[in-house]
Amino acid sequence: MKVTSAEFSKSAFKRDDWPKDFRGEIAFLGRSNVGKSSLINSLLGVRSLARTSRTPGRTSSLNFFLINGRFYFVDLPGFGFARVPKAVRANWGEMVTTYLAKRRQLVLSIQIVDSRHEPTTQDLQLHEWLEESAKSRLIVATKSDKLSNNELLASMGRARRAFGEDNVVAYSAKTGRGRDEVWRVVEQALTDFQE
Repeated sequence: MKVTSAEFSKSAFKRDDWPKDFRGEIAFLGRSNVGKSSLINSLLGVRSLARTSRTPGRTSSLNFFLINGRFYFVDLPGFGFARVPKAVRANWGEMVTTYLAKRRQLVLSIQIVDSRHEPTTQDLQLHEWLEESAKSRLIVATKSDKLSNNELLASMGRARRAFGEDNVVAYSAKTGRGRDEVWRVVEQALTDFQE
């Protein structure tokens, strides 16, 4: 897909803040510090539309980015390592769960995992929840440039066994590996939504 425009639309801290139009939405979710913002920026070909941070748990809202005036990328708060009070973390979980379960415009959930590590219990729980909810999904294994070809092959095999499916894409924000493949899935999800 050719990205002609990408702009920050809004941060939503509660359901009333979600966009009111009926454009399709692509959600990006995964553990804190797994590379969600880097993946979004890389897909869009921009440097810092989605803010990256070395401190886990910086995203505390649903951040909506309008792409080509047609659809949204939605950066969801990370889970896992966030150094924030438990009450705040619980609110994030409730907000994200509501969004994933109830949002009709959600056409694809992109679950991000780190290709260098075994999927965590939380990764597997999220995948199971998405699967049980019959949500359209794609798993993207980021930071693939940090592995040798043999290491990446072994890592992708582990991920496919853990998630029980072949729909896992090795991705590198640095080299662009996997970019076209992810866009193909995004475009298909948007096409299916509009039909």
